[in-house]
Amino acid sequence: MQFTTLVAFALAATASVHGAPVHKRIAQVISDSTTKWEAACDAAGGGTQCNPVAVAAFSTLLAAPGPCEQQDAADNMVDLAKTLSNNADVIQLAQIFAQQPRNSPTSQSVPYCQSAPRNAELNGLFQCQFQGDNPTTFVGGIAVGGNGTIPFGMSAPVNPAGSCLANPSGPIADGTQLVDLTQNPGVGGTTASNNTTGGSNSTSTVTTPSATPSSDSSNSDCEEDPTESTPTASPTMAADSAAAASATPSSTNGNFKLTNGQNAQKLNAQFATLTATSLCTEGTNACVNGAFAQCVGGTYVTQSCGSDLICAALPLVNSAGTSITCTTNADALARIAATGAQGGLTG
Repeated sequence: MQFTTLVAFALAATASVHGAPVHKRIAQVISDSTTKWEAACDAAGGGTQCNPVAVAAFSTLLAAPGPCEQQDAADNMVDLAKTLSNNADVIQLAQIFAQQPRNSPTSQSVPYCQSAPRNAELNGLFQCQFQGDNPTTFVGGIAVGGNGTIPFGMSAPVNPAGSCLANPSGPIADGTQLVDLTQNPGVGGTTASNNTTGGSNSTSTVTTPSATPSSDSSNSDCEEDPTESTPTASPTMAADSAAAASATPSSTNGNFKLTNGQNAQKLNAQFATLTATSLCTEGTNACVNGAFAQCVGGTYVTQSCGSDLICAALPLVNSAGTSITCTTNADALARIAATGAQGGLTG
């Protein structure tokens, strides 16, 4: 059972200058998109497998990931559900996640994936759009009808524009979570105005994806926009923060718990030296001044973890590695101490 939950804010806007068009960023608390899925996964017996899959999944709702990464994440969610006796709730919530709108960096519609999912349960599913997204222009300035503007398996644009099977009436309100609006993914019952067909699929082995922070001082997961954060875990089901699980094996199975604790301490000591102006490497996460941070364009963009929470590196419990997460100070100290590592957060 994960004692942390996932949260992240991705809020921002870019203003017009000297009469240039205004392009508002449309974003959401992306970690909310998998909270119910993770709870269902835990209830089904998924245990420590659930959190890394959930973290990797909601990170795909950021603006930077490719058009098929959300679908790939939903496939991983279904893969795990199939190892849990094909748990219907876990599969259904994965189907809804596959249709959650993604963040738009320019208030334009977000392109659709152009390949079939691995799992037949996801056939014909594609993301809704937010109401603030321009329905006639997709990110990159692509007009409707161009590459990526029609979901895979469809021959005509989505109608109504911005709708999806789970919400066939149209786009959903900006920042809204589809899973809070409906528990019906629209598969086998609800239909959109256009017929959708997915390719044939086969199931695959379960993967446990995660963003893998490096163990150097530039630990931060990057997003193309400096106002958007990549999330991970925190101790309550509704905190505001970010973090990404990492697996960084560095010891044999017999000693990994102590090594995990010591590696977490090393990371926390490195994080203590960082500032918002520290140079960093794209694709990594870090903690900066107690806040979760991600690297954007070579510098850190921070996001507060929320009231009474801190950002910290924590040891994984059941495998070699660490995670960067928002949690309480007491929880962080207890987790590190439980590994046998001495010296508190930083060793």
